[in-house]
Amino acid sequence: MSAKETFSEQCRNDVDSTWRKIVHHQWTDKLADGTLTDAQMSKYLLQDYLFLDAFVVLLSSMISKARCLEDRIPGAQFLGLITSSENTYFVDSMAHYGLTPGAAPESVTQSFIDLMFEASQGTLADCLAVLTVCEWSYCCWGTRVAPNSKVTDQPHFQRWIDLHSGEGFEGLVAYLRGLLDHEGTRISQEEKERVKRLFQTAVRYEVEFFDMAMNV
Repeated sequence: MSAKETFSEQCRNDVDSTWRKIVHHQWTDKLADGTLTDAQMSKYLLQDYLFLDAFVVLLSSMISKARCLEDRIPGAQFLGLITSSENTYFVDSMAHYGLTPGAAPESVTQSFIDLMFEASQGTLADCLAVLTVCEWSYCCWGTRVAPNSKVTDQPHFQRWIDLHSGEGFEGLVAYLRGLLDHEGTRISQEEKERVKRLFQTAVRYEVEFFDMAMNV
């Protein structure tokens, strides 16, 4: 790792081609230009909502393992957002499409849920590896599509873009990356390799999840 390359950058650069598949996935393009079908959006909503419980456990675990109150507070504020505004988005959007929560998880959904629970039982760096992928990758695609969004009159599309772009969300990603970078200066090389594997697996699942949502 070069002197100028942080640990989070190294993790991301190790999976550059796969990362780009998330950021430039056709699902994100179709969301922003309003051409996702009802079936594609419905499948995405139902499956993504299944992550919420595991994600809350993972985020809560990270907060509990953070090294000081200063490091916990932004995470606790994000936890409040996830369990309020984001949860409300899913509830409202599923009601709009006439969906009932509780779908059976697709294979990639279950694998991602299992990964979140696995990371939550590990170290602070383990938690941060998966959390950082989830939020950083979404910030990258959200920031990419937001300026040219054609769905400002389609609230269930535009709101998902808004939740994953803008100064506030970029600040959250910087916070998670900063914690991961700090852990990268404290952990052993063996621990770094484990964290990288978690990061890489989460990136792969993000791509497979978008692929799954398109396949209807």
